[in-house]
Amino acid sequence: MDEQPEPAQTAGGGLDRRADLSEFLRTRRARLKPEDVGLPDFGRRRVPGLRREELAQLAGVSVAYYTRLEQGNGRNVSAEVLDAIARALRLSDAEHAHLMHLAKPKQHKKKPVARSQQVRPALRHLLDSIESVPAYIVGRRSDILAWNRMASALFGDWAEMPAQERNWARMVFLRPEYRELYLEWEQKASDMVGYLRMDAGCHPDDPRLSALVGELSVKSEDFRRLWAAHNVKEKSYGVKRMRHPLIGDLTLSFETFRLVDDGEQSLVTYHAEPDTPSAEALRLLASWGVDATRSGTRASTPSD
Repeated sequence: MDEQPEPAQTAGGGLDRRADLSEFLRTRRARLKPEDVGLPDFGRRRVPGLRREELAQLAGVSVAYYTRLEQGNGRNVSAEVLDAIARALRLSDAEHAHLMHLAKPKQHKKKPVARSQQVRPALRHLLDSIESVPAYIVGRRSDILAWNRMASALFGDWAEMPAQERNWARMVFLRPEYRELYLEWEQKASDMVGYLRMDAGCHPDDPRLSALVGELSVKSEDFRRLWAAHNVKEKSYGVKRMRHPLIGDLTLSFETFRLVDDGEQSLVTYHAEPDTPSAEALRLLASWGVDATRSGTRASTPSD
């Protein structure tokens, strides 16, 4: 069995930004074929993807310059050069942003990121008032900060979990019931790793994020495999197919609303298309109330 590399960490326990930059560029280059970018293919290659000199040509920089960048030395690189490399690599918007975080970190972001995340009382009241739609607040590292009764009914009673376990990545990779809940579990798992990669680019010195990545790398072969791919993703919107133990199969749309006053917190909601079996199933779940959630708690927050 091939072993995936462990996440690179700094001496202080944070994630190694230079190593992440190097691996990110290498994996993005490896996924491109010459024909993808309009270059001729002169036969078999020792490794998949574009050669460094080909990528440098597309970006309009010297091979030596690009090689230094791919070795993790992005200290003096300009934003214009990074934009050119992003275009050459066909990066998505999320990947482009991640590249900028890794190559040109903003000094003012180096702050005590391990501080407790607080949810405004008004947001907790808002969650309480949403009675028919599963909704929750998620913060850094995909920590679940607050939720309503319908979220407990759909995803399980988070109030019964220890505060440190209320984390999407831990639940998806370490709890078997979440592997059963998501019919397309591999996609959900890939999304979670993509979110953590984005966080790591913004907060490489966060010791709790580093500890989370280390724990999941030790305990989950699937996490190690997906983390090594260096894919990144922003929380946005989409559709999830689930199999709930009480109401059966569901197809739900989710929306993510980033909070204006705290960009590291987002409100996430799930809803079903009107007049569908999934909509009827959600109504049934809402009517069960306490019976479905066991404890029937209102919107809750962990003692972080």
